[in-house]
Amino acid sequence: MDFIDKITGAKLSRRSFILASAAATASLSLAGCGSSLTQATADQAAGKEGKWITAACWHNCGGRCLNKAYVVDGVVIRQKTDDTHPDSPDYPQQRACVRGRAQRQQVFGADRLKYPMKRKNWEPGGGKKELRGQDEWVRVSWDEALDAIAGEIKRIKAEKDNRSLFADGGPVSKVLALYGGYVPHWGTTSRGNWTYTPDVIGYSPESNSGINDRLDMRNCDTVIMFGLNPAWSSAGNPAYNFLQVKKAGAEFIAVDPYYNDTYGLLEADWIPCRPVTDTALLLGVAYTLLEEDDPVHNPLIDWEFLKKNTLGFDAESMPEGTNPQDNFKDYVLGTYDGIPKNAEWAAEISGVAPDRIRYLARAMNKNKKVAILTGWASARTQNTDNLPQLFMTIGAMTGHLGKSGHMCGISCHSRSSNGGDMLVKPGSNKLPSIKNPVDDSFNDTEMWRAIVDGKYNWTGHQKYYKGETRDIDIRLIYHDSGAALQSRDGMTKGIEAHRKVDLVVSHGQFLTTNAKYSDFVLPVTTEWEKIGGFLTGNREMVIMYSQITEPMYECQSDEWIAIELAKRLGIDPDQAFPIDAKQQFFNQIAGATTTHEDGISKIPMVTITEADIAEWGVQGKPQEGRIGLKEFQEKGIFQVERKPGDNYGFIAFKEFRDDPAANPRPNSASGKMEIYSQVLGDTINNLGYSEIKPIPTHIPPVEGYEATFKDWQGKIKGDYPYQVINPHYLRRSHTVFDNVQWLRETWPNPVYISTQDAKEKGLADGDTVLLTSQHGKTLRTACLTDRFMPGVIGLPHGSWVDMDEKTGIDTGGADNILCGPVSTGQGVSGWNSCVCNMEKYAGASLIADVQKPQRIIL
Repeated sequence: MDFIDKITGAKLSRRSFILASAAATASLSLAGCGSSLTQATADQAAGKEGKWITAACWHNCGGRCLNKAYVVDGVVIRQKTDDTHPDSPDYPQQRACVRGRAQRQQVFGADRLKYPMKRKNWEPGGGKKELRGQDEWVRVSWDEALDAIAGEIKRIKAEKDNRSLFADGGPVSKVLALYGGYVPHWGTTSRGNWTYTPDVIGYSPESNSGINDRLDMRNCDTVIMFGLNPAWSSAGNPAYNFLQVKKAGAEFIAVDPYYNDTYGLLEADWIPCRPVTDTALLLGVAYTLLEEDDPVHNPLIDWEFLKKNTLGFDAESMPEGTNPQDNFKDYVLGTYDGIPKNAEWAAEISGVAPDRIRYLARAMNKNKKVAILTGWASARTQNTDNLPQLFMTIGAMTGHLGKSGHMCGISCHSRSSNGGDMLVKPGSNKLPSIKNPVDDSFNDTEMWRAIVDGKYNWTGHQKYYKGETRDIDIRLIYHDSGAALQSRDGMTKGIEAHRKVDLVVSHGQFLTTNAKYSDFVLPVTTEWEKIGGFLTGNREMVIMYSQITEPMYECQSDEWIAIELAKRLGIDPDQAFPIDAKQQFFNQIAGATTTHEDGISKIPMVTITEADIAEWGVQGKPQEGRIGLKEFQEKGIFQVERKPGDNYGFIAFKEFRDDPAANPRPNSASGKMEIYSQVLGDTINNLGYSEIKPIPTHIPPVEGYEATFKDWQGKIKGDYPYQVINPHYLRRSHTVFDNVQWLRETWPNPVYISTQDAKEKGLADGDTVLLTSQHGKTLRTACLTDRFMPGVIGLPHGSWVDMDEKTGIDTGGADNILCGPVSTGQGVSGWNSCVCNMEKYAGASLIADVQKPQRIIL
């Protein structure tokens, strides 16, 4: 009997778990199982030879770096990162960050969900629904849990219909689709207004970025960054890549409410800019470019590119049949509305001084090699559906598109610092797709409202149809993937929605927010307990991970649960899952491709022999690739070696710039980059959330800077005088890792407050601060800094809610408690559009997160 068997079979007290977990023993994550078992680990591991295995770091930060685990009897003794080849700027190792290095604290944490659990006061129909989130848990068998869940699904369908079933879209959702369908949800999530806008204006970023590759970026003279912080949000190589650009001689300018660690690394010139005001700022930049451009003495604008490649910049380039006065240039100059969008106008809204706006415009000079880079954060805001269009317009005005050393687009997530097609890709697992017969679908910004109010605005499942009001009666919420309650807009309304329906089910590895407010919690395996899989990060590498340990306790995979539910619902599970997990994994390996040295052709990545197929016990054919299957599994990574002048480089929009007639922009009605887009305007306006113009204009967001005033003209502040942004934080990848004690100790998750604001409010470092919005309240400990501009508060994204039911105040620092279910434009999740008040809390001071009891259910 090995050590994992002892762990999963041990009868351990709650006290043992809590004491050992609080100690956060550095030697082994399994220390969470108690001191006696820690000693057993040491005894078991002594004298036994372990093995380094590639371990998944599967969380959605965009990095997905290489992690190796040293395993003895299923126990991870230690971890390391990429050492598969010597490190160099051109051919860098794929090194893990603190999150990946703490992964074993997550997989083997004391707070893993171990058995199926039922809420004590649940009964068919819901029982005491108000106790969701507060009730005790009762251990049940898998059969008890699955029989009860299947029974309720049958009852709800019989009494209502499939439009009463709401689910997240994981494996169980496939079964529900076969059972007659369910209501899903859709949203802009991370991409904000970059989700739809680029597609129809001819700016759909090539290879999901619209920027050149990392080696070409070294040719830049200037790099201008809007809301980027890969050192935290996309840890791994992006910050290192930018450092090579700096070493090559580029200067950096940062436009952001927050001078973050990436800007500090690059010694960037900081231009503090209020949240949700990028549109106003860039309109001021456009005015300055028009005002100061002189083709002979001061050439700032690329008039040739504007004329040849764009539509709607000026009256002469407007589409046929439109009013020539509706062009972008005249809007900026204020020709017809009498409001010049000059630097002074932009300064009042953005907080950027007029001379700094002019400085920014001059830095974009068309004759310099400039990279204008933005993250997604500035577009995760209300009423900014034209913002990607405006970025495109600025890039077109200055000609920083389609040339070496020139670029204007997204540098974010897996494409941070490195644009271009993926050079390596895993294959498909070859599971069939299942069509959902129900056409209802909630936008993320209104799904909780829809469940509570019983009606919603239907626009199709991200189809952008004309909006229509529909009645709806949701009775089931099934979370088989994601973290919807924690990570979608309006968590306070979401909790209300979860306490209304008849049944809430969550799959979980921990008692997350989804699970906490459920009736049944079903424990699922982590990627370390599965047979293996693939991870994709930057364009040059792919990671294949393998199983680290056997499934813990009574945990099962999401797919196993879906299959068992299908049987109970009278559905043949083979319709959704005709092949097993091993065959799915092998299909991904066999279908993996890499790019030939010619930079164009795709060829098989992995060499597979008849012996490999026999050893795996799967169906397949032998093939020749670039790396043998055994070597690939041992190394865990395949990476394309880069060097200057190779054929893997990428220049975004080059073909379009060189010959727009032969290379029209896809999805654009005109084939050009549309600074005036009737399709964009009509589509957004038809959705029914809010209205825009076909050209980029400034629209005050529902909860933006202007909303911090009760009298904008008189500049009298209102009840919520501060803006809140939610930086991605090294303690977490979105909401994942928030429970890991090592990371809680290292990254305490304060609220960041400017020293000026703190002085005015009488706050000191370490004070407990109450943040209040019109949607909810939360507490955090103050961290005073000069790196946030006055008027802006930084509340890190993803902390798990910890609601005090007596006061209605969240003590966990959950950002979406402050955000509301506000729907605008294309249904954007406007997380960085949030206003609040702050004050020193009169109650008891918060204890550090690392000192809070873990959510352990035995």
